[in-house]
Amino acid sequence: MTATAALAATQLPLPVLDDAGRTALFTEARTANTFTDEPVSDETLRSIWELAQWPPTAANTQPLRVTFVRTAEAKQRLLPLLAEGNRGKSEQAPVIAILAADLDFHEHSPVTFPVKPDFREGMEAQGREGREGMARFNAGLQIGYLLLAVRAHGLATGPMAGFDADAVTEEFLPGGRHRALLVVNIGHPGPDAWFPRLPRLAAEDVLTFA
Repeated sequence: MTATAALAATQLPLPVLDDAGRTALFTEARTANTFTDEPVSDETLRSIWELAQWPPTAANTQPLRVTFVRTAEAKQRLLPLLAEGNRGKSEQAPVIAILAADLDFHEHSPVTFPVKPDFREGMEAQGREGREGMARFNAGLQIGYLLLAVRAHGLATGPMAGFDADAVTEEFLPGGRHRALLVVNIGHPGPDAWFPRLPRLAAEDVLTFA
């Protein structure tokens, strides 16, 4: 038996998510448009991140950065930078998360990617413009993980691309290192939180088997 086969023989099968888990994370995943005033604690927000941090990113770059906007003062700074149609529900939400890509993610690579000691220098040589595509792509992956982690904690999300990304970056993440990608309302769903479910594409319109 090879070493690989021996290792495989000692590993348990991957668990299968039950119907309740699939429903919570996928088939009933919706964008919330109203929220109750029930607060979301720091402990819960930290627990959400503790869960969301584990799925993979390329070279373990982990470029997503999260700013939780909760205070009335911070909300008043953020709300005018959102599309007008998004302001009411964001004002209502107990938490608004600004999700951003760190263009200098490589600075952490001696810790996060020690298997390739020259990775940091290679990324540094590319400059922020050269690193931005990698940062945005992998932060985008992490955004998906984070939304699922929020739902795994029994909370609803309201992701919004309707905002002035440059203005939000300047107001909350100045200095040029970060780029705001998405704003997400987080909380317990309020009355009439869900719009009617829209259709999904048929499998034959999406899948190709080669």
